[in-house]
Amino acid sequence: MAAPLGVLAGDPCFDRILAARPSRTYFRNALGVRSGQRLIVVNSTWNPESLFGDGGGEDLLPVLLPRLISELPVDEYRVAVVLHPNIWAGHGPGQIRSWLDRARRAGILLVDPLHHWRQALVAADAVIGDHGAVSFYAAALGTPVLLGAAPLAGLAPETPVAEFVARAPRLDPYLPLLPQFHRLLAEHRPSREAAAFTSSAPGESATLLRRLCYGLMARPEPSGPARLVPLLSPPYEPGEITAPLHVVTARGPGDEIAVTRYADPRTAPEVRGEVHEAVHEDTRNPERLALADLIHRANASDDPRFGGPARWTAGVLDRFPRCALAVYVTGPDTCTVRTRRGALLRLAGTPGADPVVYASALYASALYGSESYASPPRTAGAPEPVRHLRVRTGPAVHRVTVTALPDPLRG
Repeated sequence: MAAPLGVLAGDPCFDRILAARPSRTYFRNALGVRSGQRLIVVNSTWNPESLFGDGGGEDLLPVLLPRLISELPVDEYRVAVVLHPNIWAGHGPGQIRSWLDRARRAGILLVDPLHHWRQALVAADAVIGDHGAVSFYAAALGTPVLLGAAPLAGLAPETPVAEFVARAPRLDPYLPLLPQFHRLLAEHRPSREAAAFTSSAPGESATLLRRLCYGLMARPEPSGPARLVPLLSPPYEPGEITAPLHVVTARGPGDEIAVTRYADPRTAPEVRGEVHEAVHEDTRNPERLALADLIHRANASDDPRFGGPARWTAGVLDRFPRCALAVYVTGPDTCTVRTRRGALLRLAGTPGADPVVYASALYASALYGSESYASPPRTAGAPEPVRHLRVRTGPAVHRVTVTALPDPLRG
């Protein structure tokens, strides 16, 4: 009975996503995804069997988010969470942010549920989801999808979504996550069926809908092409981590130092290498500051609240005798470091890494015998020659310049 009234109109939402694919790099930059990082988007629809609900019998997201925090190296993975607007409306924004506070302090991004979820989907390298539309859109884009919740009871049999849910690979939140992601990316094959079933007229919905609406009004269509509102770049979210960082370093070939950081030292996986702890000055775990090997913060050099990098770093080392390095991040690729031995240094690296990583490599270089990096200038007023570090984070290698700075606090 519906066939005579049916109209082929395409999918405006999907068409906006398709049109925005050339902006993928802009979206990734806006979401704080650095070079060499993979973006994992965790999404949930809103019913009780969703990923944010009880997952069909158990609360999955409270289990999954701490696992993502503790197991994924923060310099190799960025995690964004997209929750259905009804979740926000049902529980309230304050409650949602409260529930996810620990995850946010560990660097997980909470995406605007109305305006920016599509951009996050375009930017994603992989998606963890459920039976909601976002997961299906991801599959239609050719993005690898792992289903953390996959109930079939509420889906009409023989529909494209039901077929997708039945066939999509499953995430096991109780097994190590990295091997599951590696397997997903290695074995993924884009689903032509998902793309075909999402829209039989991709890119044409604006034209079809305008023609339909003006035909119903018996009015002539305006001249010119019909266009949808484009997806704009989200606000920049740098992803500053204020949770304590468990840092593992290892010596590589030549002068290379590999740095792997985890945003939850209580549950970080066992890995080989030298270990130290880097703690943000604004941490919610202030007791960790007294035990930190490295204390850091990021602000403009001329921020009057902190007195500039030289004064702030000196104050930190004075307040926390155990701390070996105080690190003041001054830009996306630079930081000022004061060492316990009195050197004031500028570290500048190639774009794509958190400058605090450079400081961790500097700390490790002293452990491995390169004491000169951490030493003060040999002659007062005479800067040391420029030195370099090679720092690896995952597959990316960064060349870091280490320069001694004149210390305004030394007379």
